[in-house]
Amino acid sequence: MFARATIVLLIALNLGVGLWWLLRPEPMPTAPPDQPVGVPRLQLLAEATPQTRETAALAADATPATDAPLVELAAGDPATGDAPADTRPRACHRIGPFADDAALARAREVLAADVRRLAVHVPRAGGGRGWRVLLPAQADRAAAQAVTGRLAAAGFNDHFILGGSEANAIALGRFGSEDGARRHAAALQAAGFPAQAEAIAAADARRWLDIEVETGFDADAARRATGAAQATPLDCAALH
Repeated sequence: MFARATIVLLIALNLGVGLWWLLRPEPMPTAPPDQPVGVPRLQLLAEATPQTRETAALAADATPATDAPLVELAAGDPATGDAPADTRPRACHRIGPFADDAALARAREVLAADVRRLAVHVPRAGGGRGWRVLLPAQADRAAAQAVTGRLAAAGFNDHFILGGSEANAIALGRFGSEDGARRHAAALQAAGFPAQAEAIAAADARRWLDIEVETGFDADAARRATGAAQATPLDCAALH
């Protein structure tokens, strides 16, 4: 009896649940999240209207191809980065002299903004600062020492074996005048030594600035601005 009542109760419960499921209301659709201001909502292709699909297709056809041929630029075109040759009239000057590197550097700073090209000119050594007498370089130091022994035996005690670029040559004294050097060389030659007298070149420490500028440049004003004593015209071909 109890088992029969339990079965009837379960059947009634199942029928009740089934009836509730059939008669329940439709669930409310979930509202989409709020879109940020100014940002359109994404739309699936299946959701788009025929008019929207046609507009998108036309926009795709109007997009330019990414593999369009490049336009070749002519030589000298500004877009290529190649500047055309400078054909403006030019003039060149030599300004100086400057006594030291500091004065030269100051002059370069003053002129840098106004010149097209600038180079430092170092004049060749000129004149002399004395004379010297020497014997030519020997085969080696031992040979040079043998010669100095002979010099001492002959009474010439002022001698010195040189090194560097004049290695194994023998210096035999320095003189303030050409006459004194030549007399000493003659005495050595008379004793059988092939002595030579030669001038000692004086180094010129002065520096000049060679500049290339446009025609009409005021070279005298540049001379005053740099503190130079001279400003002379220069052949531009000599400006390296």
